[in-house]
Amino acid sequence: MDPVSVGLLVALAGGAGGELGRQAWAGLTALVRRPFRRDAGEEAPAVSSGEAELARLEQDPTDQQQAQALSTALVVRAALDPDFRTGLQAWQEQANLVSTGDGTVHNIISGGTQHGPVLQGRDFSGLSFTTSAPAPSAPAAQPAADTDYGDSTLPPVRG
Repeated sequence: MDPVSVGLLVALAGGAGGELGRQAWAGLTALVRRPFRRDAGEEAPAVSSGEAELARLEQDPTDQQQAQALSTALVVRAALDPDFRTGLQAWQEQANLVSTGDGTVHNIISGGTQHGPVLQGRDFSGLSFTTSAPAPSAPAAQPAADTDYGDSTLPPVRG
C-alpha cells in the first residue's frame, strides 16, 4: 500500500479543503480509532494504532514530522490489519479528491516593464539566468532654439 501523502495529512489537519476536508479528516479519525481486527485468541499487535500520531498532528497541524509519523503508522497498521487496509485505501481515494490547495498556482504580473525572463509556475529550484542590462532609452529630445516658452523674465530666442 502506498503511504498517505504527508502534504495531504498536513493540509487536512490544518483545515484545508473546507467542509470536504473536515469530513475527510473526521473519516480518518474514525478509521484510526477503530480497534485492530484480530482473530479469537490473537493478541493485539505491539504497534501504534495511529491514534497518538493523529492527536499530535491535530495539536500542531503544520508539523511535517508528526504528519510523517502518522503516515508511517497508517502504513504499518494497514500491513497488519486487512480490514484497516481496505478502509484506508477507500479513505485515501476520497481524500485525494479534496482540493487542499496543494499544487495550486496563481501567477500575476502587473504594472511596469519586465526586463529579462519571467517564469510562471511553481517549485522552481536550481535555476539561474544570465541577462544583459536593459538597453538605455533614447535621450529626451531637446527643444528647438527658437521656441518661446512664454517666460516674461527671459527674452525670446530668435534665430
